[in-house]
Amino acid sequence: MVRTPLTPEERERGERLGRLLRDARGGRSMTDVAAAAGISAETLRKIETGRAPTPAFFTVAALARTLGLSMDDLVTRCALLPV
Repeated sequence: MVRTPLTPEERERGERLGRLLRDARGGRSMTDVAAAAGISAETLRKIETGRAPTPAFFTVAALARTLGLSMDDLVTRCALLPV
């Protein structure tokens, strides 16, 4: 199965998500947050750096729960800005 290339807007949205999660993580280690969310530290690293701009819904939900973020807030803050 061939994956459709991401648009620049989708990449930017993934980078915004990564920044939001990294900021919310604060001083907590990547390893601690990843373990609490039930994902690997490498997966969290890829999301935070934008190398995984379209993570699975349940991965984002687990991270949001672990970091005390609401999904509504993440959606609002990561949504594409109007042109």
